[in-house]
Amino acid sequence: MADDKQKIEQGVQLYFDSMYESDPAKVRAAFHPNAMITGYLETGLAEMTVDQFADFVESQSPSPKEKGDEILLEIVSCDIAGSTASVTVRDAYIGHVFLDTLSFLEKDGDWKIYNKLFHVES
Repeated sequence: MADDKQKIEQGVQLYFDSMYESDPAKVRAAFHPNAMITGYLETGLAEMTVDQFADFVESQSPSPKEKGDEILLEIVSCDIAGSTASVTVRDAYIGHVFLDTLSFLEKDGDWKIYNKLFHVES
């Protein structure tokens, strides 16, 4: 279980790094290919496939890292049940603070984000 938690935390870090560095390859590495990214923005409900999210992340140029944006990544909770896990994270991205619920699925020892629900806190 401790090994699973470490792998999940590495997946969370990869997810965060993908956004912070505007790196679409890291997005695709963090997410299962069938994953969906869903939540409300000021413009309404946003629903994206992994490829659409990767394209959005890549479009953030210069990247938050290149702009020197403040880093905020906090794992609020991590609940593991067999080959699934639910992780709530708080992160800063594109001028907002998000509360994300990441559903992870394990296959052959590899943990991938299968679903992301996001809420804009501020």
